[in-house]
Amino acid sequence: MDGLDRTAPQVTAGIYKYDAYDRQFLRDRVAEFRGQVDRRLAGALSEDEFKPLRLMNGLYLQLHAYMLRCAVPYGVLSSDQMRQFAVVARRFDRGYGHFTTRQNIQFNWIKLEEAADAIATLADADLHAIQTSGNCIRNVTTDEYAGAAFDESVDPRVYAEILRQWSTLHPEFSFLPRKFKIAITGAARDRAAIQLHDIGLAARRDASGAVSFEVWVGGGMGRTPILAYRIRERLPEAETIAYLEAILRVYNALGGRENIHKARIKILVRDVGQARFTELVEQEYARLPRERYRLEPEVVAAIQAHFAPPPFAVLPQADAALAAACDGDAEFAAWVGRNTHPHKVAGYISAVISLKPIGGIPGDCSAAQMDAIADLADRYAFGEVRVSHVQNLVLAHVRKDELYALWQALRPLGLATGNVGLLSDIIACPGLDYCALANARAIPVAQLIAERFADLHRQHDIGSVYINISGCINACAHHHVGHIGILGVDRKGEEYYQITLGGSATNDARIGDIVGPSFAYDQVTDAVETILRSYLAIRQAGELFIDTYRRTGLAPFKEALYATA
Repeated sequence: MDGLDRTAPQVTAGIYKYDAYDRQFLRDRVAEFRGQVDRRLAGALSEDEFKPLRLMNGLYLQLHAYMLRCAVPYGVLSSDQMRQFAVVARRFDRGYGHFTTRQNIQFNWIKLEEAADAIATLADADLHAIQTSGNCIRNVTTDEYAGAAFDESVDPRVYAEILRQWSTLHPEFSFLPRKFKIAITGAARDRAAIQLHDIGLAARRDASGAVSFEVWVGGGMGRTPILAYRIRERLPEAETIAYLEAILRVYNALGGRENIHKARIKILVRDVGQARFTELVEQEYARLPRERYRLEPEVVAAIQAHFAPPPFAVLPQADAALAAACDGDAEFAAWVGRNTHPHKVAGYISAVISLKPIGGIPGDCSAAQMDAIADLADRYAFGEVRVSHVQNLVLAHVRKDELYALWQALRPLGLATGNVGLLSDIIACPGLDYCALANARAIPVAQLIAERFADLHRQHDIGSVYINISGCINACAHHHVGHIGILGVDRKGEEYYQITLGGSATNDARIGDIVGPSFAYDQVTDAVETILRSYLAIRQAGELFIDTYRRTGLAPFKEALYATA
């Protein structure tokens, strides 16, 4: 990497540090892929032959160009790695990257002849594109506040890293019936949407300090949205790998491979039934040589050492300093109210950098912004950046008495929008602007809605509303679980949008209810306006949108929508 000495270990706290073995593995992977690309360019490989090889390296063929999806394991980056993304954006893309709902980053304008060079550039900073595509265990996701959140009992990054190492090029699970997604949370409030994954893990710590996991299985979105069911209430830490092996072995053996739309584990669980699936997993679990798969305490401790807390200071005056700054600047106070999260260490706070400026593209970040964020991370957050699964960035460990200075530095960068959890904090997939699978555009719809509700005072009055927009049934933007979900559909060559209401991705996970007939592209923003006006007219004191919807149900919203449609 430019000017970076890779022979010396990085000192950033809370980042898993690669060793010589890891780095040689990445170099070997690059060399292998470079040979595959050369063979494709020379015509020795057909596109059908090349496709599974490029997908194993995160390279997709989209509408206009190749897209490279780079892994950000459990959403944690060092500032140097963020700078390297900026290098990739400038050299191989059009000067920006797009952060996704799986805590990864995508570059949408990659040339095939430069793809291996792009991956080699990533490897220079201990980055890669492994397990970002293909029918394998994908990038494990977790809580963006992991290791910092006040309500956390277990740091899920430790176990996410263990799962990353266990699953990388796993000989049995590299060619599964379909892609496989795992999420893990260690807090009382689920911020990783574990019930919407193939496997979801909720880490818990008992009074003695022992860690165990609540295990959920069989969730997923896409064309058949299904919530996971709890297969184990308390799985001991030592048995985690063995039990996950058992689940995946059953899925690998019995999952359908003849139909891509019926190949996910959620369909297998639905078809055989929860009771029978549980029985099969328990049988496989009992057959495994448990000692071989035992997660030993010394292994956990060794991984945990990589996530040692940074050198926090004792800050007795930090709360007072933050309060004074809020008193002196109402705009800053509003930003603090929306874009921060309580920290477990006194005097510190987690700050969210919104990648959802009014009229912008949700999740996009320019190379210049990446460099600036890296500099700010070095100055204010121990050189660490987090990627959230709602397409924002987080500086997890910021001193409260430096928060005002951070906010002031974010403003000229266009990164100080105080809209986290408000309706302009929209999750949107690339849609038909980029994706070959999409039926309709998603980005322009998000922009139009955000511009309609550009007034932050109005957004604050409406309160927390999560809007998710997907350009096709694959649900990359998780529209099924948005408070307001919007799905692009194709009606005789024209873009229409189906609306769902009442979804949730937290502890009370729920698939949204379909309102009724879809709306044309030029009707969607008005439909959202109607929904929110209806909510404001019927909400009771203290109710958020989701509270009102759960109290009243679909009827008043449906009546208002189709009375004016």
